[in-house]
Amino acid sequence: MPLLRSDTADKFIVDRRKPHRNSDVARAVRRTRDRLSQQAGSLDFDRELLKLHARAMVVSAAAIPLLVLVVAAIGRFAGLGNQVAVWALFTLLCYAIVTFMARRVERTEAAELDPVQTRRDFLIGHSLCGLGWAWFAWLGCATCQVDQFHVVKAMVLLVAMATTAVMASSLGGALLATFAVPVAVYVYAVLRLWMPIEGIMAALLVAALPFFGYVARHLNQSSWMLLSFRSEKDALIAEVETAKSMSDEARRRAEDANLAKSRFLASMSHELRTPLNAILGFSEVMANEVLGPMNNPTYRDYAHDVHESGQHLLDLINEILDLSRIEAGRYQLNEEPVVLVTIVEDCCHMMELRARNKDIRVIQEFETALPRLFGDERAIRQIALNLLSNAIKFTPSGGEVRVRVGWTAGGGQYISVKDNGPGIPEEEIPVVLSAFGQGSIAIKSAEQGTGLGLPIVQGLLDMHGGEFELHSKLREGTEAIAIFPLSRVMEELPALPTKAVAAAIPELVSAAALTRPAASPAPTPSP
Repeated sequence: MPLLRSDTADKFIVDRRKPHRNSDVARAVRRTRDRLSQQAGSLDFDRELLKLHARAMVVSAAAIPLLVLVVAAIGRFAGLGNQVAVWALFTLLCYAIVTFMARRVERTEAAELDPVQTRRDFLIGHSLCGLGWAWFAWLGCATCQVDQFHVVKAMVLLVAMATTAVMASSLGGALLATFAVPVAVYVYAVLRLWMPIEGIMAALLVAALPFFGYVARHLNQSSWMLLSFRSEKDALIAEVETAKSMSDEARRRAEDANLAKSRFLASMSHELRTPLNAILGFSEVMANEVLGPMNNPTYRDYAHDVHESGQHLLDLINEILDLSRIEAGRYQLNEEPVVLVTIVEDCCHMMELRARNKDIRVIQEFETALPRLFGDERAIRQIALNLLSNAIKFTPSGGEVRVRVGWTAGGGQYISVKDNGPGIPEEEIPVVLSAFGQGSIAIKSAEQGTGLGLPIVQGLLDMHGGEFELHSKLREGTEAIAIFPLSRVMEELPALPTKAVAAAIPELVSAAALTRPAASPAPTPSP
């Protein structure tokens, strides 16, 4: 199985609290989304819709005026005379007023707008534009050269209606305020003539007005829904940012507290070890009866118990201090060229007696001719001892521990310690990799330990730029792998043959003579 790495020093946070904290944030976001969805029907977007309408009128301010100018030019060419020019000037003036109002609304903050007054002003402006189109619908041309002049007027009104339906869709009622009067005037003008083709165009205009109103209303609803979705998105983003800020602040405080704890423990080395050394020394003197025999054997047993408990406490303090120095960045590596195989072999000899007492075989599989490694010998020895100690601790009697040292695929070197013990459940691996973390197997077997061995191994490997992998399956054993990178491997330069060295010496001498500056002539000795 892949490596599951713990980044925190608290097994409870790793195993329990973090998933619940993430799910709480997700539930808060979902509750906010549901609340906003329920309130979407009561949200008021009048100001935003007015701003959208003003923006649309400013952006497309030249659309309908351009249509008016084209119609006026064609009318002049067709012989309508000055009346079409006067109509064009009046209509352009009306649309200029609407554009001026839209530009003023666009530059005003939404919170400062009066929705009722602004809406009324816009509708009045569009009504003035409607008067211009009503004038156009009333225009007549007895002497012009255009056949079916009323049909042309109907087509122009249809184009203007369609353009206004799209442009003014954000303002409800704008289309009706603009073209209700022009359509009525056109119908009245056509009914006076009572011609079939003009009657059909009048009916088409009457049917087109509610149709384009329907289109404008749906565009208005689409704009409203877009504003609603944007509001929901902004609220959700604000909720997520709030939760993220709270999480970041809590994490910062936890990191500060953890760093303060690590610095405190790292600075308490002398104060903690001095009394323990006295306890260990005096209890050992009493247990060995150095100053004389003890009449009561129970006291001697008590002295042994005190010495063993003090030794265990000292080991615990040493591991806590090592981990604290690593976390606080105060662990100094004394780097030098070391031979990894030699260090691991010494560690196997040190643990051999402990393994023999449990009838455990330690199988060594070392690759030969490994180059030296640039690292801290004490740290590498501690890594190997911690891995071997864990393997022997949890391997049953009659089992075996396989220790391997060799090359990695990337050119680095590794230490692998594999046992055939009970293994670790998958869900307990993050707990085992955290500080003071112990799996259920260790708790049930009552194995004495602090739960700091693997975190120390991870910290020391990180300082060397390496990696730590833990592979385990229940009832199949565990394999711990400490990997040192290629940058730590010291490649030895091969020695040159003797003949090649002898042949290269004259060339080196001649090259040195050429590059050496000419010496000044020696002075002539005086007689």
